Amino acid sequence: MKQHSKLSSEQHQEHISEQQSGQRTVQEFATAEELLRFDAASIPVPSTIAERLAKSSADIPKPNRSWWKRLFDH
Repeated sequence: MKQHSKLSSEQHQEHISEQQSGQRTVQEFATAEELLRFDAASIPVPSTIAERLAKSSADIPKPNRSWWKRLFDH
């Protein structure tokens, strides 16, 4: 029983701190892809990770162009 009261007091403290830090806006997303795009746009990528990603993706060959794109380019 003591653990339950402690847990509820911790939850109460979190609730108070959220109210003091400002109101959080609630957003709903139609798909998981929209959520991931929003998340990626709002969270900056650390520079060390960006550098590692650039190095690891440098060796990946570009995909071949589609036959219909080659057809219309000529």
